[in-house]
Amino acid sequence: MPTDLLDRIHSPADLKPLDKRELRKLADQLRAFVLDSVSRTGGHLSSNLGTVELTVALHYVYDTPHDRIIWDVGHQSYPHKILTGRKAGMSTLRQFGGMSGFPRRSESEYDAFGTAHSSTSISAALGMAVASRNAGVSRQHIAVIGDGSMSAGMAFEAMNNAGVTPDINLLVILNDNDMSISPPVGALNRYLARLMSGQFYAAAKNVGRSVLQHMPPVLELARRFEEHAKGMVTPATLFEEMGFNYVGPIDGHDLDSLIPTLQNMRALKGPQFLHVVTKKGQGYKLAEADPVLYHGPGKFDPAVGIQKPAAVPKTTFTQVFGTWLCDMAAQDQRLVGITPAMREGSGMVEFERRFPKRYFDVGIAEQHAVTFAAGIACEGQKPVVAIYSTFLQRGYDQLVHDVALQNLDVTFALDRAGLVGADGATHAGNYDMAFMRCIPNMVVATPSDESELRLLLSTCYQYPGPAAVRYPRGAGVGAIPQTDLATVEVGRGLVRRQGKNIAVLVFGTLLPAALKAAEALNLTVADMRFVKPLDVELVLELAATHAGIVTLEEGSIMGGAGSAVAEALAASGVVCPLLQLGLPDRFIDHGEQGALLASIGLDAAGIERSVRARFDDKLAV
Repeated sequence: MPTDLLDRIHSPADLKPLDKRELRKLADQLRAFVLDSVSRTGGHLSSNLGTVELTVALHYVYDTPHDRIIWDVGHQSYPHKILTGRKAGMSTLRQFGGMSGFPRRSESEYDAFGTAHSSTSISAALGMAVASRNAGVSRQHIAVIGDGSMSAGMAFEAMNNAGVTPDINLLVILNDNDMSISPPVGALNRYLARLMSGQFYAAAKNVGRSVLQHMPPVLELARRFEEHAKGMVTPATLFEEMGFNYVGPIDGHDLDSLIPTLQNMRALKGPQFLHVVTKKGQGYKLAEADPVLYHGPGKFDPAVGIQKPAAVPKTTFTQVFGTWLCDMAAQDQRLVGITPAMREGSGMVEFERRFPKRYFDVGIAEQHAVTFAAGIACEGQKPVVAIYSTFLQRGYDQLVHDVALQNLDVTFALDRAGLVGADGATHAGNYDMAFMRCIPNMVVATPSDESELRLLLSTCYQYPGPAAVRYPRGAGVGAIPQTDLATVEVGRGLVRRQGKNIAVLVFGTLLPAALKAAEALNLTVADMRFVKPLDVELVLELAATHAGIVTLEEGSIMGGAGSAVAEALAASGVVCPLLQLGLPDRFIDHGEQGALLASIGLDAAGIERSVRARFDDKLAV
């Protein structure tokens, strides 16, 4: 498709002279460009195809960047990036040194707030609105939030605050596409779905009249019920009771509706709420039919669509977890699986199919997920919470106060631990070892490969208290897990390679890189398996028989596994040279996983360099 009109747009100011016909043409070209661009780089697709007209309308009506637009999560902000002067940068999307896949304040003045975790937009927009009011600056503040993100408590906390905050210019746009990443769940979604089923309600009402017209008393009862039913499908009450002026729903793909509505609402004062209905994947039939599959695809041919790879790919850590979960559930009727809106990402599709009564998707509500699991554990059942490491950060208070303090039997499966590649710093699971090992009663396991993952999942599940197993995105070395549900002793590591003089203590999946470096330098390598409880006996044994120790982890050095080893040595009064290798004290940008690890010296060559630099005089000849 030609992009002659889109090529003329270098900033939102270039939208202002366009007429309605040209704006519709621009939207078509923008959608086609998003599809072509994402198919070449990979990235979020369905959500961006669904916000094309809304983005055009917002930048046409509002004076950005003076007016602030905050995109919740931000995986629907590609059209926004393109219209704000970053079209050329789309070829570098999510690549090392390239453009971020999410809004980023340092990337553009048009990115008013950095996002990537859900449900933060209303709070941020309210804060900006209050600051503008206090400074006497007249500007608009728009939070664009999806119906999936509206399931999180933080969104309602912000609305509860905004509804009683005087003299602010705040517009919340609910982008209602009936999707988060996984299919949406919860009472709010049902409420919105009931609203959107109004056409079906009307049709059913007419059928009912034709049937009941010969039964006057029943017909009168039906009329009375109809009056109450109308209230059931009116969303204004919910949002207006919170202090917002509700408008909608309107078609989010109809510029003729969007633009005048936004122009009218711009003139209104106080908290405003606009409900727009969009279709995820709009304009690309394959994405419309399967928005989950096309949520975050890799590279593909748009003419053909996403195809299964010719070669059988390695089993991912996520798939190993999903298989283990089903196997353990088949053996133990007490097992309950919980996820906060990440059914596909956490590998729980098969579990839901086989054990629907024991599967719970609580929506984007990590805090609730953790305490919900605590309540289940109180009654003698065994919850397994499948959650990304970065999202457990949002349930940290609940992990400490509701689970660990009461020493409840909850197992946490922490996917996406360590660096996550293209999603970057917002999604990296860099801090879980540090923030979990300081909590009393916790067990923290770090499997080194796929086989170890299954083994340690079973071990932590059988542990009668809070336990977490952290594992990375993607596949490992291809180790084939056993089919049984065997366990190991909690808090015991093992030596994988016997060398001389220097011992490397590995926590997690950097073990292959450590073994490669060890071959070059004749190092001893231990797979520690557990950060907590730490195998202190093994640490002291290796310290006594080696001239130095190296700790290796794909997690924050500060407070992490290496710190645990240093504490153990200090507590035992043992003086042993110690080199801690891990993630440095800075946020690590997006890029290909191997390149990121190499850039911070956590590949085999980097480990070898670091050991030589520190222990060159102590290495075995």
